[in-house]
Amino acid sequence: MKQKVNLVTWKRKAHFQFFNSFEEPYYGVCVRVDCTAAYAASKRMGCSFFLYCLYQSLTSVQQVEAFRLRVEAGDAYLYDRIDGGSTLPRVDGTFGFGYYTFTEDMAVFMADGQREMERVRLTEGLERRGAQNLVRYSALPWIDFTSLSHARRFAVGDSCPWITFGKMTESAGRRSMPVSIHVHHAVVDGVDVGKYIEAFQARMDQE
Repeated sequence: MKQKVNLVTWKRKAHFQFFNSFEEPYYGVCVRVDCTAAYAASKRMGCSFFLYCLYQSLTSVQQVEAFRLRVEAGDAYLYDRIDGGSTLPRVDGTFGFGYYTFTEDMAVFMADGQREMERVRLTEGLERRGAQNLVRYSALPWIDFTSLSHARRFAVGDSCPWITFGKMTESAGRRSMPVSIHVHHAVVDGVDVGKYIEAFQARMDQE
């Protein structure tokens, strides 16, 4: 479900119209996230660390209203729920796209996510869904990156956030990984990115 934002009364009307006119309205940041507790929790649960991060990230996304806003046909819409889509490795060395419906029940999310990962591993081609209530995720577990850019088709409108998890490293007994966050400036400001990062780190710190 989604509701149209009333641009007449919206305090960000001018900002929305300004940035929505840009050829490249996306901007991005890279941050380092401590994942010591999260990694231990995923191992204790016997689940995929990627799926664990995905769940905690999507849970945080639901809490930040700006991350649930999308630009559609020149207007802004607020979605009730944001799901996830991600690249996933396949047995032939290529990758496919997987999709995850968000639910607050972690056990259900993990079970559904594991089935989706197994399904995509055996597919061919690239399955693309037109849903806008997504965060587009990817993982680069081989790279401890400090910056990141994305391939984009500028002729095709998109306003979904892009979040990428990097290589986890260990230092002085603590584990951490780089996380890249790219967002559409017509709907997401820097303060909103800060709120997401704070919420995500808090969830990753849970024992």
